[in-house]
Amino acid sequence: MYNVMSPKAEEFISHEEVLESLAYAEKNKNNRELIDGILTKARERKGLSHREAAVLLDCELEDKNQEIYALAEQIKKDFYGNRIVMFAPLYLSNYCVNGCEYCPYHVKNKHIARKKLTQEEIVKEVMALQDMGHKRLALEAGEDPVNNPIEYILECIKTIYGIKHKNGAIRRVNVNIAATTVENYRKLKDAGIGTYILFQETYHKESYEKLHPTGPKHDYAYHTEAMDRAMDGGIDDVGLGVLYGLNNYRYDFTGILMHAEHLEAYKGVGPHTISVPRLRRADDIDPDVFDNGISDEIFAKIVACIRIAVPYTGMIVSTRESQKCREKVLHLGISQISGASKTSVGGYAEPEPEEENSAQFDVSDNRTLDEVVRWLMEMDYVPSFCTACYREGRTGDRFMTLLKSGQIVNCCHPNALMTLKEYLEDYASEETRAIGDKLIEKEMDVITNPKVKEKVRDYLANIHNGERDFRF
Repeated sequence: MYNVMSPKAEEFISHEEVLESLAYAEKNKNNRELIDGILTKARERKGLSHREAAVLLDCELEDKNQEIYALAEQIKKDFYGNRIVMFAPLYLSNYCVNGCEYCPYHVKNKHIARKKLTQEEIVKEVMALQDMGHKRLALEAGEDPVNNPIEYILECIKTIYGIKHKNGAIRRVNVNIAATTVENYRKLKDAGIGTYILFQETYHKESYEKLHPTGPKHDYAYHTEAMDRAMDGGIDDVGLGVLYGLNNYRYDFTGILMHAEHLEAYKGVGPHTISVPRLRRADDIDPDVFDNGISDEIFAKIVACIRIAVPYTGMIVSTRESQKCREKVLHLGISQISGASKTSVGGYAEPEPEEENSAQFDVSDNRTLDEVVRWLMEMDYVPSFCTACYREGRTGDRFMTLLKSGQIVNCCHPNALMTLKEYLEDYASEETRAIGDKLIEKEMDVITNPKVKEKVRDYLANIHNGERDFRF
């Protein structure tokens, strides 16, 4: 039923529908009866339409806003528990042929250091990431058919998966590269990638074209329809995102939910993740030039409303955000965060010299992975380095079916505890290990299946013998 021809971008992201939805939300932002009805529907944990979610985002009634935040927090706990998945970005190359006005990699920037990692340099970077304890990477690269062809990306993936260092291994490689063809997506699928990630930047077509004046990315339709092609190429886990600060946040919030609805309707499964990056300062980019910046309060409301509208999707916040801001949105729906990130090409194995700045944006949270892990555990979150679902084939609609039924906890929580123990044993400081061991013992009570609990305890007891990577 999901092989029906997908509509074009301007049909599933209808400008007129977005405007009508925003007008409806503005008109009803203090309509207590309507908002109560939307919240009643949201409590069924089956999601909301983009128009209903827009009303909640605009809501000005303080008591109802508190209900929105409380419901978002509860929905997040219901589906994802207190687990927070850890990852790190790895920038392969900042060569780019596009003219994006918000990114320092744009082709007209002649003073940023242009770099491209060799396979030997990738080995060093990945070993440094493994020495921190990372198991999941998100590959990033500019769009350049000469310097960064698909063959280079595939070679990098093969290299990364082949690196075994001490007890370390990268078990999942997500990929964030430019929109491409069904054939190339099929090649990425065959290479064993996890999620294909592509940020829309903005769903407002006119603004999009102005922000991307030159290069292949100028083509709004080709970019917006990329997820359809990725799924046609066999990739069933895709990640959406917009860059808040480029355009009116209400418009892009509505647009991304319409995109999620489209994927659910025509591909049978919605986005595996939704990211919520905000525009940040970079080499020759001043965010103050853009007049659509949003406050921390609006940012938190966006996170909460996405969590309510799309309760099953994973939500990602990166080190673009400060520790304080990340702490707030963790409670409201975030399920994945990065730690100890570098947004330069290289920089994990050896610090990048200041005169060779190749970073895509300034990082706001500069803590080490150990500090981030300890911070999470002090708030009673379980940092998870698990990648079992992707290696066991629990992706796409299979993953979503388990998640919606509540059965995924029987996989996720045991795997999270075991991978956390691996991290504590191999990489953590003594202080972090002490906090983690207590947390694991407490969290064992969440596992209700006696046989599963027995296997987890056996694994935790024998981890000193060198065994790694047991999974459910």
